[in-house]
Amino acid sequence: MIRRLLRLFPPGTLPVGTGLALVGLASYVHLALAGHHLDAAGYSSLSVLWSVAFTLGIGVFFPVEQEVARLVAARRVSGHPPGPVLARGAAVTAALLGLLLLLVTSTAGILADRLFDGDRTMVAALAGALAAMAVAHTTRGVLSGLRRFRCYGTQLGLDGGLRMTLVAALAAAGVDSPVAYALVLAIAPLVAVALTAAPVVRATGTGPAAPWAPLLRGLALLIASSLLAQVVVNVGVINARLLEPSDVATAGALLSALVLARIPLFVFGSMQAALLPGLSAAAAVGDETAFGHLLRRSLAVVTALGTVGGVLAVLLGPWLVTVLFDAPDVLGHGDFAWLSLATLAYLWAMVLGQALLARDRHHVQAVAWTVGIAALSAATLAPLPVTLRVELAYTVGSLVAAAVMVAPLARRRRTGPAGPAATRVPATTTGGP
Repeated sequence: MIRRLLRLFPPGTLPVGTGLALVGLASYVHLALAGHHLDAAGYSSLSVLWSVAFTLGIGVFFPVEQEVARLVAARRVSGHPPGPVLARGAAVTAALLGLLLLLVTSTAGILADRLFDGDRTMVAALAGALAAMAVAHTTRGVLSGLRRFRCYGTQLGLDGGLRMTLVAALAAAGVDSPVAYALVLAIAPLVAVALTAAPVVRATGTGPAAPWAPLLRGLALLIASSLLAQVVVNVGVINARLLEPSDVATAGALLSALVLARIPLFVFGSMQAALLPGLSAAAAVGDETAFGHLLRRSLAVVTALGTVGGVLAVLLGPWLVTVLFDAPDVLGHGDFAWLSLATLAYLWAMVLGQALLARDRHHVQAVAWTVGIAALSAATLAPLPVTLRVELAYTVGSLVAAAVMVAPLARRRRTGPAGPAATRVPATTTGGP
């Protein structure tokens, strides 16, 4: 029975999913212990830093991971070592990180005053978290492209385990500084990368130079899509702080609620590491039947996950956020219903986005998330209570983005396969996270 269930997921899901489960558990432990040891203002600052770090970090560096993974996979098929791709990917990552750090340092005063109650050390912690995510995603791209999913999952698991260990030590020592809890986001990933660096180092080697064009061709659009997607899923906490600066309780409570409502996203993260290669392979040979089957199966799986997770969140969420995170009792069952519906729509958009990438339709995905952000912005400006505004914005933005993605995929299905030229995967890429 278990083996039949596992066949529903793409290969590599189990080891990556196990690592992601530990990272997810670490998020709960991290925020729960911080919530019990920080005051409302400190927890609000940590919540905003968390949202900014993951919006920028995942938004910018996960696309690099995907492109590195696809190019490494292509070189693996042709028998060439991935060292040149890693070098190109590291150079791109360093350039992007430099731009982000320049942005953060040049606006440190504004960020500190508007988001962190004037504490500039929180801005430094944000910079450290971004640097750690840059390194982690680049190395994971190599591991994914080499199909070293066990090692990929190990790095995630170490990251999660270290986070839990470090925050537990801070809590045991009675530390009540949000900066200390924020620095865990920088320290844990870097140590995890160091402990799993051996396979990446062994995989490097000399070989034919990796051209810049395949790496950069779709990266700008991919980063745009990824950033916009992260804005949709994370901006609510930031907006709650900006719209009501004096209400420090709501931002912290909202992040705690989002962590619970977005549990299905961790499961999808394990699928995502192997979904794109399967869709890309089917698209590359014009196998519309296999492509459609994998896409429909993935949508069915995330729909089931989102529905079950949503029901549990609506029933238990208001109680769990107060017990687990010591969050103020400001959110009810209706709030969790909105957040759960938004998460389900976001899952649909993520799966559909992978299908568009497999068809080399980067621009369509970027347009979809742009339209979604426009819808989110309109909902945020609605004359409603702040909490309802940010929840409605998350829901509308996700639903609109998913709806825009459906039409191009449906049209392609009706027109039939176009053969191997439909995607560039065979020539330059074959895999990704």
